[in-house]
Amino acid sequence: AMGKKKFIGQAEMKIGVIGDEDTVTGMLLAGIGHVDGQGKKNFLLVGAKTHVKDIEEKFNELTSRKDIAMIFITQTCADQIRQTVDAYAESGQVVPTILEIPSKDQPYDPRKDSVMQRVLFFFPQALADLGIEAP
Repeated sequence: AMGKKKFIGQAEMKIGVIGDEDTVTGMLLAGIGHVDGQGKKNFLLVGAKTHVKDIEEKFNELTSRKDIAMIFITQTCADQIRQTVDAYAESGQVVPTILEIPSKDQPYDPRKDSVMQRVLFFFPQALADLGIEAP
C-alpha cells in the first residue's frame, strides 16, 4: 500500500503562544492550547524562573513546526530573544507569522515590533501618523 502523505489542512493549523502567565492562561481559556501525542505543547508559560534559553528553544521549535500558522509572543518575551526574533523576520519565512502582543506589565512599543518594521519599510510615515517618534 502507498504511504499516506501527511498534509496539514487549514483546519489543523494552530497558534503558538509564548508569554507571561496571564497572557498564556487567557489564550488557553480561549481554546488555543494543544498538546500532541508526544506531549509537545504549542505554548510556553514564561515565569520568573524561565531561562532565556528555554524561550529561544520554544520559539525555534514553534517556528519550525509545520502545523503552526501564527505565533503570539508578548513583547516582553520577544525582547529577551530579540536577536532570534529579528533573525527569523529577516529569514523571509512568513509562516508561521510572528505577532508581538502587549502584556499587562509593558505597554506595546511599535518601534520594536518586526511587523511594524516591515510596515515602516514601505510607509516611513506610519509611526509619525500614529504620533510616535521614529527610532
